[in-house]
Amino acid sequence: MQSVLTDSLEKVLGPTAPRPAALIGGAHASGFLGEVLSVQVALRLDEGEDPGTVGLRLAGPLAERAQVHAVRRVPVSHPAPENPDSHYLVTEPGEYPDLLEPLNGDTVTFARGVWEALWIDVIGESEADAGEHELTITLTSTDGRQLAEHTALLQLHPHRLPPLSITNTHWFHADSLSTHYGVEVFSPQHWELIESFLASARAMDVNSVLTPTWTPPLDTAEGHTRPFVQLIGIREEQDAYAFDFSLLDRWLGICRDLGFTGIEIAHLFTQWGAEHTPAIQVETAGGLEHRFGWHVAATSPEYRRLLESLIPALRDHLDRTWDGQVLWHISDEPHEDHLPQYRAAKAQVEDLLDGAQVVDALSSLEFAEQGVVDTPIVATDHVGPFLEAGRTPWVYYCVGQARDVANRFIALPSVRSRVLGRQLFAHGAPGFLHWGYNFWWSQFSLRPIDPFEDTCAGGPFFGGDAFAVYPGPDGTPWLSLRHRVLAQAMADHRALTWLAGLADRPSAIALVDEGGTLTYSSFSYDVAEHLRARRAVDERIIAALAG
Repeated sequence: MQSVLTDSLEKVLGPTAPRPAALIGGAHASGFLGEVLSVQVALRLDEGEDPGTVGLRLAGPLAERAQVHAVRRVPVSHPAPENPDSHYLVTEPGEYPDLLEPLNGDTVTFARGVWEALWIDVIGESEADAGEHELTITLTSTDGRQLAEHTALLQLHPHRLPPLSITNTHWFHADSLSTHYGVEVFSPQHWELIESFLASARAMDVNSVLTPTWTPPLDTAEGHTRPFVQLIGIREEQDAYAFDFSLLDRWLGICRDLGFTGIEIAHLFTQWGAEHTPAIQVETAGGLEHRFGWHVAATSPEYRRLLESLIPALRDHLDRTWDGQVLWHISDEPHEDHLPQYRAAKAQVEDLLDGAQVVDALSSLEFAEQGVVDTPIVATDHVGPFLEAGRTPWVYYCVGQARDVANRFIALPSVRSRVLGRQLFAHGAPGFLHWGYNFWWSQFSLRPIDPFEDTCAGGPFFGGDAFAVYPGPDGTPWLSLRHRVLAQAMADHRALTWLAGLADRPSAIALVDEGGTLTYSSFSYDVAEHLRARRAVDERIIAALAG
């Protein structure tokens, strides 16, 4: 057997030996209390037909703080665009590393003749965990013989990072949970799944959550309806509407307990043009009625009548029960040709949303300058004109941002995901949005998919675009490599923000701006440079605190 200790930014693809971990400031991984430090051990078992089983032992002061996962390959039918840039790791369909499978016991089975990996997370929580530590990782045969041993040098600084200062939202799809696990919406089992997967989102430093006040009208084919996940009970009583917020309050309580600081209200109109109303159910004397949806125009007087009651009641309820940020949406991704309809839809609710924060994905500066969208969220490959105009917008990326800019596709190197943290800090972005935390559907939500077998939403999306977490057995979230790396990106942002407060912002930016060349579309792929820069930020923080 061959084995190599490597860092968390290496993707062990299989055919070739991975890059060994470098010592940065005397450690293979370093950070603050509460921050996840990660390393990998890559191994290649000798050729053979049957899988090989390897034993694992951890030793050292932080061994009890460690969690170990096997890095598993998943099918990727669509890894890259037709004309990818030169930084994709792979461009052909295949099976590539992404899934982090928790170890069940102290043995793990791997294929032979290819490079595989173990992923090891260590979290120091108390001041007693601070300091420089050795974590010894021993691999053994099934009869106990030592096959390899590696020592990871870890350093934990005796301080905690401040909370993330920007909004980081990856849209949460509650219907994916009920559908995949086959449980009734908002049943006790569904609530357990919601809490467990929301907790996994917080572990990625997601601090704002798309809240299904009504079924979000997102990624749904016209005329098609996703499973109803409506937290607000709406009842028609004669000529008036009445509302039940008890399910919403349960959702908010979970979010509050997990440390979310913001919620996003479901979009008020359908995607790609704002022409229709979201799917909304209303209780009537005759039963539950699917009153609004694709069959009702956005400018419907009846929808306005509902909103005149619903929006003020919801705003008043949130004012009394939720202390965090509340974001509202009109419609997702309006384009220039949607301008008249978007204006018409917005006119339905503009007076009702006076004083509220309204945000929408929008990449046209000309459109934004007309004031149609209060707070535009701009695609990272279209943000240049906004920055040149002196704006510091929110940003997002998705399947469309496939060339040159950061993204989280499985086929990309991990550093291309982690660089997002320094980019958001350097450009002063108030927030980041991604549409798919756990979208386990085909494109347009026409059918559910098994994310263990389909990472491309039925084929059209690049692998990894639609979700960052897998539905493990018994309702357990199984994380991805990208999940862990995106958490690292947010930790980088938190450290930079802390340093800017202790010293000054220009000096903090100087440590990560790559000689003044860092932009959303231009950045270094040098892993050692990235890790050295973060180490330099930490050392400046420690020095400032000591001073």
